[in-house]
Amino acid sequence: MPPFSNVLIVGAGPSGLLLALLLARHHIPVTVLEAADQLDAQPRAAHYGPPAMPELRRAGVLDEIRRRGLVLNTLCWRDKDTFEELAGLEANVLANVDGKDERTTCLVLQELDALLLEEAKKYGCTVKFGHKVLTTGQDARSAWVDVETANGQTRLSADYIVGCDGATSIVRRSLFGDDNYPGFTWADHQIVATNTYYDFDKFGWSDANFIISPEHFYMAARIQADGLYRVTYGEKPGLTPDQLRERMAWKFKTMLPGHPEPHEYRLVNFSPYRMHQRCAPAFRKGRFLLAADAAHLCNPWGGMGITGGFVDVGGLYDCLAGIWDGKADESILDLYSEKRIEKYKTVIDPVSSENFRRVHDADPKTRLERDEFMQLCNKAKGKEDEMRDLLMGSFGVRYDFTQHYTDKQGVVGDTLAAKGMEFSSGVKIPQLAD
Repeated sequence: MPPFSNVLIVGAGPSGLLLALLLARHHIPVTVLEAADQLDAQPRAAHYGPPAMPELRRAGVLDEIRRRGLVLNTLCWRDKDTFEELAGLEANVLANVDGKDERTTCLVLQELDALLLEEAKKYGCTVKFGHKVLTTGQDARSAWVDVETANGQTRLSADYIVGCDGATSIVRRSLFGDDNYPGFTWADHQIVATNTYYDFDKFGWSDANFIISPEHFYMAARIQADGLYRVTYGEKPGLTPDQLRERMAWKFKTMLPGHPEPHEYRLVNFSPYRMHQRCAPAFRKGRFLLAADAAHLCNPWGGMGITGGFVDVGGLYDCLAGIWDGKADESILDLYSEKRIEKYKTVIDPVSSENFRRVHDADPKTRLERDEFMQLCNKAKGKEDEMRDLLMGSFGVRYDFTQHYTDKQGVVGDTLAAKGMEFSSGVKIPQLAD
């Protein structure tokens, strides 16, 4: 008999659904609760960095994601006035890492969510929409949530409950209080994420482009083969959504190559965001666990949000699967909390923070001469092995929990985690923006 009977996940976002799929494929009974009546359709993360590829691959969805979406081969930073490339990465060198394609993969998040939901259901996962968690509780035998539904309140129990319910997580707040999410907000900056059709190809731009500017910093990255781009840019703080929308035509004309008029591009959707650097005090409290945005937040200028979330749930899956298979005891969940917090503090927070400082640098003209990483990018240009080693440093965000199994023939080996630590050598490796 397995040592526990079921897992309940709060939140049907990408991380919650990925965890559900991984557990369901391992024949662990899992239920997902989502407060909304449907999947979120707002423009959010669209690029999933190399460290997330092993999780998507073992969930059985990577090939389909790439069939529906695309991979990114080039990334660069550009001068705000001339749009000249200052430094870049040739990510195509990750197309074959020990026989596996680890390149950043792109599929707009609402499509990824739909795919993960469809696949999780195939393996027996139950997903309940319109189930808003109100309160939580636990004792020595189980954990539970009290839920509001269209038919009134009900209580649902499980052996373990995982909060994947985002930045405002009710699970985290129930465990640690409404105000206990240590860290800070980038109060002087507002960002706006858009999905926009514009012909960047005619300017010879890369798949992903970061424009360095103290005022008009932005990212323009391809998210569909038909020419749809994620254009995420900085704005003045304190503006309402209506004010931000009114300024958009001026912003686009000012900052985009070709200085387009509104009829020259097509806006698909638009969403303003605040940026945060925060980490929960612990990712485990008894039978409750936290992952992804419910556990930690970072600004999107480094792609460590969604990528780090996927790596979280991959590690948590290994821990729960190890317990299920009798290869680990519950203490591995404390290790999950310890090691994922360590990875936030040593990789996710510093990498994402430096990427944001880079893109909104006060003196763009001298950034290259002051930036060790950009210099390393240029030094590695055209040298396949050096470029691959540089990019593989990003795998330092991973941690192999199967090494702690009593049976070392674990659910899945994670040699890439070790390789990432070997290659990183203290260099802060950026990813794409979320």
